Amino acid sequence: MRILHTSDWHLGRSFHRVPMLDAQAAYLDHLVETVREHAVDVVVVAGDVYDRAVPPLSAVQLFDDALHRLAGAGVPTVMISGNHDSARRLGVGAGLIARAGIHLRTDPADCATPVVLHDAHGEVAFYGLPYLEPALVRDALGATGAGHEGVLTAAMDRVRADLSVRPEGTRSVVLAHAFVAGGEPSDSERDITVGGVAAVPAGVFDGVDYVALGHLHGCQRVTDRVRYSGSPLAYSFSEHTHRKTMWLIDLGPGGDLAAERVDCPVPRPLARLRGRLDALLEDPALEGHREAWVEATLTDPTRPDEPMARLLERFPHTLSLVFDPERAPQDPLASYAQRLEGRDDQQVAEDFVAHVRGGSGPSDQERTVLRAVFDDVRIDDVIGEVSR
Repeated sequence: MRILHTSDWHLGRSFHRVPMLDAQAAYLDHLVETVREHAVDVVVVAGDVYDRAVPPLSAVQLFDDALHRLAGAGVPTVMISGNHDSARRLGVGAGLIARAGIHLRTDPADCATPVVLHDAHGEVAFYGLPYLEPALVRDALGATGAGHEGVLTAAMDRVRADLSVRPEGTRSVVLAHAFVAGGEPSDSERDITVGGVAAVPAGVFDGVDYVALGHLHGCQRVTDRVRYSGSPLAYSFSEHTHRKTMWLIDLGPGGDLAAERVDCPVPRPLARLRGRLDALLEDPALEGHREAWVEATLTDPTRPDEPMARLLERFPHTLSLVFDPERAPQDPLASYAQRLEGRDDQQVAEDFVAHVRGGSGPSDQERTVLRAVFDDVRIDDVIGEVSR
């Protein structure tokens, strides 16, 4: 069976205030063309179809058009909700839509109810695990462990139990939206940390033939059978080195697997430039970035006059301007920036406690309280999006 694995469309999202709807429409055209050109048997979409819980009407119309075209091509599609989606909104009409071959899996209670498809070698069971917010689904799934690992383990236990009573030789595919250990994140994914831990081990998914992951925006292989497709478009400058692709997976009769990357159309390349303004304006080696979307980090010791206007003359698609002035190592501002670099909210808060106490950091109990507060704020944000 030939499977096209994609995820993280983020329909309705902009890139530094540049609307991306036309680029998203071009990607979906490419998706449908790929289905036909490569004789794809099933499309799997591993979450974050939309960029927010209440997407703009233009994004909904684009999604509706994509569903009609996939259904018209006669190719089944299995799709789950991600942490950016409203599971309830995305799942509206799922029972009716399934009659057209579009299978939406947005309810955690259905994680062990597969979409069963057939090929010449027998059945393939597709299990959809939508994004599982631990605080909201832990009790319903009967999870014994805390955080993402606990709820995903409980969901996968249900999947393996269902798979165990199916005919011998049934192959299996799991769609999941999660941060799996070994994956490389970028700046454009929303933090899903719970209890100070975001990543779950790949071993949670043992026992199935292929795991189609969503959430991380870089196409990558965690193991031979556990892969991220990544987002089809770049949504932050941290993705400037990404090769945007989909996975074309051939699942053989005995569960053997072959994988190939299919490139996605690039609306405009990304470039991250760093240096003093005069150097960026004069360096002939940078001429190739004239048509790129540019993020420029200026290192001038003092802020130059009209930097954005001057950059736009050479790089007309400059979208982001960052100031990171060169400073001596002993400069207190330089050392403060270095202390903050790469640190999350919890670590910054613990550093602040140590600072006001003259070097004495928080106790284990205080760390637990801080972590609980940050988790509550993040969970309130999630609940607020779901209720909107």
